[in-house]
Amino acid sequence: MTAKNAGKARVAQGAARPILSAGLATAAALAILISLGVWQLHRLHWKQGLLAQIDAAEHAPPRELTDTTPPLFTRVTVQGVFRGDKAALYGAEVRGMHMGAQEIEVLERPGDRPVLVMLGWVATDTGRVPPVAGPATVTGYVRVPEAGSFLSAADDLEGRHFYTLNPTTIGASLGHADVEPFTLVAMGAPGRWQAAPQPAETLPRPVNNHLQYALTWFGLGAALLGVFGVWAFKKEQS
Repeated sequence: MTAKNAGKARVAQGAARPILSAGLATAAALAILISLGVWQLHRLHWKQGLLAQIDAAEHAPPRELTDTTPPLFTRVTVQGVFRGDKAALYGAEVRGMHMGAQEIEVLERPGDRPVLVMLGWVATDTGRVPPVAGPATVTGYVRVPEAGSFLSAADDLEGRHFYTLNPTTIGASLGHADVEPFTLVAMGAPGRWQAAPQPAETLPRPVNNHLQYALTWFGLGAALLGVFGVWAFKKEQS
């Protein structure tokens, strides 16, 4: 081998080392990006099944509420009596030009534990809405209890305005410490009982952005591969 050829070989070997190192790093990063994209596709399939389950539950006849906590995203119906003396508020939500919250009352059931019913949104900047009173049949879905955190707003026990959905605490403020360990969110057309509160009209549906997330990860992987290819080509030519 001539000295000239030996020099070219050394130059080629010197250029190959960083390309190989960068290639290994690129392959590892590409594997991670593809894995994240595949995981989002699995999440997409799971979320689509969940949304289909919610759609089916929304069109199915409601089940009668029993002593067993019903599954999530299941419509149930219950009969009882609203005492009409006290109501609690939960959360804070602006609708239109008004600040409001969800109104909660106790539905008493003869022979069964009372149930907290989230009747719906009421405006709180125009004064308290009189509590609902009398016999009622409520159709809705179950919300499980929430656990407060240091980020949660402090509950106003005296004003019966709560920011953590804890049935035991809210029930006690309304004179019932023995309520069911969940809250029933009433569903119906706006103004079902009176001008307010405004009940939920549909079951809650989680956001499904997993296809966009998957395409983002796969797109980043393709961009990474393209950048590496251009860089390696220029490296070999230099």
